[in-house]
Amino acid sequence: MRDLINNFITSGKGSKKHSTRRSKSFGYQVLGFGSGGGVGPVSIDFLVIAGGGGGGGAYNSAGGAGAGGGYRTSTQDAAVDTAITVTVGDGGGAGTAPPQTSGSQGSSSAISGTGLTTITSAGGGFGGYRNAVGGDGGSGGGGGGPTPGTNAGGSGDTPSTSPSQGNDGGSGTGTPNNNAGGGGGGAAGAVGGSASTPAGATAGTGGAGSASSITGSPVVRGGGGGGGAWMSSTKGNGGDGGGGAGAQNTASAATSGTANTGGGGGGAGTQGNGSYNGNGGAGGKGVVILSVPTARYSTTTTGSPTVSTSGANTILTFTGSGSYTA
Repeated sequence: MRDLINNFITSGKGSKKHSTRRSKSFGYQVLGFGSGGGVGPVSIDFLVIAGGGGGGGAYNSAGGAGAGGGYRTSTQDAAVDTAITVTVGDGGGAGTAPPQTSGSQGSSSAISGTGLTTITSAGGGFGGYRNAVGGDGGSGGGGGGPTPGTNAGGSGDTPSTSPSQGNDGGSGTGTPNNNAGGGGGGAAGAVGGSASTPAGATAGTGGAGSASSITGSPVVRGGGGGGGAWMSSTKGNGGDGGGGAGAQNTASAATSGTANTGGGGGGAGTQGNGSYNGNGGAGGKGVVILSVPTARYSTTTTGSPTVSTSGANTILTFTGSGSYTA
């Protein structure tokens, strides 16, 4: 009897082992199938525009214009579950008078995430005042319009990127006889205009921004501000893409850059003799835009971006900082 029981137990164990091997074998096949057929990375287009620079103030002079914010694009593959951090830069503050001050540089915008190349656009350079050159930045700010003399515009593409994120600002100039014009702000698509000859008769025009069709149709952003004018000079217009116009012989503030285009603020103008003091225009806030194939859109965001669709893509427009998880 005991032999019969032992034989039965041994046979049972053998059957159990055989069954276990079959189960493991089946499990390995499932895992192998999963690893070969998983979801791959998703290709995302990015547009990253920094805040525009603020225009310079004016007192018996003319303010230089603020520059458009740095303008960069990128297409990258993001792995599933990659958290993409989005930073949107503010526009620079306006220069004042008195006391005379330059505007301030805009703030940087950026995208970053594990496995991605970080893309950072530098804020637009500030517009100078009577005794100040334009500031460096994503694009360069316009030089202030002195009486007399010349102030150079700031350098764009600072720090340098490939391709370039922006262009130089124009120079401001003036004479002792009521002619002074500020330089125009540089921009994503063009340099800022310099005040014309005879010195300061016409302030510099803001450079034009660049067009992107990331939202489905071409939109120009990142324009430079226009230079301000003193006394008998003519103000500079803002550049296409959100650049603010300079002020014309007035104590009122110049036009600010358009929000969420990274446009530069216009330069201030005055009537002279200390009775009328002008403030520059503030820089426009930047923007970051993502285009994701709708079939791969995860819906996981922070920061409340505007969500729209264009063709086969879902468009996320960030006007404030946030994130998207691929």
